[in-house]
Amino acid sequence: MSDPLFGGVMPALVTPFRDGAVDETAFVALVERQIAGGVHGLVPVGTTGETATLSHDEHRRVVELCVATAGGRVPVIAGAGSNSTEEAIELVRHAKAIGADAALVVTPYYNRPSQEGLYAHYAAINEAVELPVLVYNVPSRCGVDISNEILARLAKLPNIVGIKDATGDLPRASQQRLMCGEGWVMLSGDDPSALGYMAHGGHGCISVTANVAPDLTATFFNAIFNDDWKTALYWQDRLIRLHKALFVDASPSPTKYALSHLGLCLEDARLPIIPCSEAARAEVLAAMREAGFN
Repeated sequence: MSDPLFGGVMPALVTPFRDGAVDETAFVALVERQIAGGVHGLVPVGTTGETATLSHDEHRRVVELCVATAGGRVPVIAGAGSNSTEEAIELVRHAKAIGADAALVVTPYYNRPSQEGLYAHYAAINEAVELPVLVYNVPSRCGVDISNEILARLAKLPNIVGIKDATGDLPRASQQRLMCGEGWVMLSGDDPSALGYMAHGGHGCISVTANVAPDLTATFFNAIFNDDWKTALYWQDRLIRLHKALFVDASPSPTKYALSHLGLCLEDARLPIIPCSEAARAEVLAAMREAGFN
């Protein structure tokens, strides 16, 4: 497997809260735990980081904390998406200014641009900021799906370097790899299908499950990098229930519950996300036991 610009497992980090504010101490400890667990990168203020309900100041502060805590030990891909192109550009500029290694820019949500509008959005970011940008395609949340044809055009731009693909469409991944060419970074955004995504030529995963099990998810990806697919399948089987359990209620509430159970942060989320149901808690605990947590 070729050595991509970014690869392996990278947690889509939660943003812990205490008394309604970002719990900076807990966040720094979570980042340190991830690095100690062997993850290959960090992704603050994405969907799992509740970026939709962070203020702009909080968003910037969390990225700054992540970059400072990582200290160059692993790359940081900062969430920097918006349904306003101008706002996305400002967030990418901030990510560059404070030393992030790349930006993750989601397809504009709610306003549902055309395919040409999507191209124009990313092309404007490419022109405005000299920082690697990964397109984040998550049609289930954004109401828009960026096509492989548009991605192939974007791949020709110097700062648009790859994708976080949360579609779960594996044949599409092979087609995209062929269309976008050598050097296009392909990251899964879907833990349950990441094994298949890697077999289709992917380079890694921006993972929710890594929040809870950084060491186990890193072991899974390291097995793939070593072409040890039998070991990778073993870890797939150990983790699959946890992958699914973290979405049995509105994300990231099950993930925050799992982290609170481990004593790593409070389970507090920002409205309209509320703490997960009792049934979800029971499933999360059962899945954690199956993965090997006591």
